[in-house]
Formats: sequence, structure tokens, C-alpha cells
Amino acid sequence: MTDRRRVNPPAGPTAGPIYATPFQAQSTIALHRTRGQDEIRKIFLKTGLTPSASGSAYFELEPSASPAPAGHFLSVCSSLKLTCTVHGPRPLPRSVPFSPHLLLSANVKFAPFASRQRRGYIRDVTERDLAVHVETALRGVLISERWPKSGVDVIITVLEEEEDGPQGLGNGSQQDGGLAGWGMMSVLSGCITVASAAIADAGIDCVDLVSGGVAGIVRQPQPPGAVGSSDGPPAYIVLDPCPSDHAEILAVCVVGYLRSRDEIIELWTRGDIGGSSVGDIGLPNLEAAVDRAVDAAYLSRLVLEAALKEATEFKLSNSAAIVTPSKTKRKGST
Repeated sequence: MTDRRRVNPPAGPTAGPIYATPFQAQSTIALHRTRGQDEIRKIFLKTGLTPSASGSAYFELEPSASPAPAGHFLSVCSSLKLTCTVHGPRPLPRSVPFSPHLLLSANVKFAPFASRQRRGYIRDVTERDLAVHVETALRGVLISERWPKSGVDVIITVLEEEEDGPQGLGNGSQQDGGLAGWGMMSVLSGCITVASAAIADAGIDCVDLVSGGVAGIVRQPQPPGAVGSSDGPPAYIVLDPCPSDHAEILAVCVVGYLRSRDEIIELWTRGDIGGSSVGDIGLPNLEAAVDRAVDAAYLSRLVLEAALKEATEFKLSNSAAIVTPSKTKRKGST
């Protein structure tokens, strides 16, 4: 008679798991950008995925086209996957003081499996910082006067974040080539775009659609034997920089841009951009980086408009299919 309280071992022999061999050194991977300097990665955006929420959206940014090294089946580059749900506007509790404006609350949370290093369930400083920037961008687009004593919650979940460096090459800290924090800039740009799509899907009045754009100042190492200046290879600006495509990222700029009003409502820079037109080490200035980030936001805006137009046409077609049978039924009854 078997003991039901005992965990029996396997009947036959078992073999231990075999893990993929980690990358030995960063020099084995050739970091290069396959896209043009004025080209962003393809974006997938879809709204209305969460029926229980007032509005929802899903945002996905394809991984870069950098190939995996020989002998490894894992991709070197990571992608960006975000989901956003909007709950409200809904009345505030009676205990809350009267507010003539709409109270906005933004929450950004990384899934525990979003990165190589498993994250905790309690919000950390990075998530709070991203939530503050997203809330600042959304406050400049909402018409809050039309919703007195009401609140709306914007919840963004990062299913997969963009790593600060190629996968398998350390943890993206400052010791791993100084790439710490660059992936968060693309995460913020995607959060702004997906939140704008979810708010539009919820039917909340806005002055315009806000889209996020990111531009970076990068520098590629020169091949051995190349003739260059004493300061190294020149720096240039690219749209939508991916940390796994560039060996050295000097600075990154993120903007939240309103196209119809030609207005920037959110700006965040990281790194050494420089204050003059051409610095001591040949860096472009802040104004040029902001202009390029606006160009990236304009391209993201095109995807945002197309996704919302597709969702609106789908809703109108469904409503027309529901209304048509009722009219024919009334004609038959009379």
C-alpha cells in the first residue's frame, strides 16, 4: 500500500538541466546598428484589450536586428512590452476634499520577470521616478476641468523592459561599459505613448494626443588602424537608440510631444549633452538632441493615430451591426 503523504521519487533515472553557455566577453559580440540614424524600430500598438477597464492599450517595440553570436541560440537584444489600463473617471470618496479638477494617479510597475534580474513586488525608486514623469506628461494633455471631484487611475505594467546592455554581458551597471539607465529612457517613451492610447480608448477629453520620443548621442569605436582625431571618433545623434546596438552612449533625451499644438510637455535628459553647439569633445548640443527626439515622437504619433483610427472603425462597425437588426425588426412588426 502506497503512502499518500510521501513524495515518491521518479521511477526511472533523470538527467540534470543543461543551461545555455553565457557569453564570455563583450568583445565577442559586434555591436552595430542595422537601422538608419533617422529610423525607429517597428511599433505594435493595440487598444481595448482589457474589457473590465475603461480604456486599455498594449505597446510592443520589436528587438533590434543584431544577430546572436555563433554557438548561442539566445537573442542578444531585448524588446519592450507594456500594458496600460485606465480606470475612471469615477467619483471620489466623500472623505476626499472637493477638487474642481480631475485627480490623476499614475502607477508604473515592472513585472517580476521583466528583466534578467528578477524584480521584487514592492515598488522601487525607478518605478516611482517613471510614474512621476508619466504623470507630468499626462497632466499637460488632460482637460481636467470637465471632471470635477473625480479621479482616474493609469496603471502601466512593464512585461519586458529594454536592458541596459546586450543580454548575457553583465547586469548593465556602470562597470559593464557605462550603460546603466539608458534602457529606462526607452521605457519612459513607451509608457507615455501607451498611456495616451489608453486614455483615448477610455474616452477622456484631451487637448491632443501625446507621444513619446527618444534620441541619443552615440559614438561608435573606430576600427583598428583607422585615422581619427585625438578626441576619438565623432559623436552623432540617432533616433530610438538601443543599448545593444551601440558600444558607447553619451547622452539620451526623452520628450513628450503634442503635435497639433507643437508643444513639449515632458523633457528628461541623461548623460553629458553639452551646452554649446560643438563642445570640447565634439558633442552636439541640447537643442539638437531635443529636435531629434521630437522627430522620433512624430513617428510614434503616426502609429498612435493609426491604432486609434483602427479601433474607432472597429467600434463603429460593431455598433452599426447591432443597430441594423433592431430597425428591420420594427419594420416587420408594423
